[in-house]
Amino acid sequence: MIVRFHIDPMEQDLYEYSVSYEGEPLYADVGLGSIEDCIVAATEGLDQEAVAAEIAYKGIISGTYALASLALMAEQIASHALQTTLAIEEVSE
Repeated sequence: MIVRFHIDPMEQDLYEYSVSYEGEPLYADVGLGSIEDCIVAATEGLDQEAVAAEIAYKGIISGTYALASLALMAEQIASHALQTTLAIEEVSE
């Protein structure tokens, strides 16, 4: 199963995330301090059926990552999600 992590900014320096599978919500949390924290928390909540996750920041999917990558490279994946979203927002204006 490949789940999707939906990560969004809430207010200054706070983020929220939700995890879904085929559009159905599984779980969520609010008030985390960074995109990386959201990725780590979302990964920790996954059950054994999940093999990978799509990362969507502000509705823009930056990639699909195996669970091992999420655990080992959360900082790099968070940075990539932010940069991808900023680049797309820039050309969309």
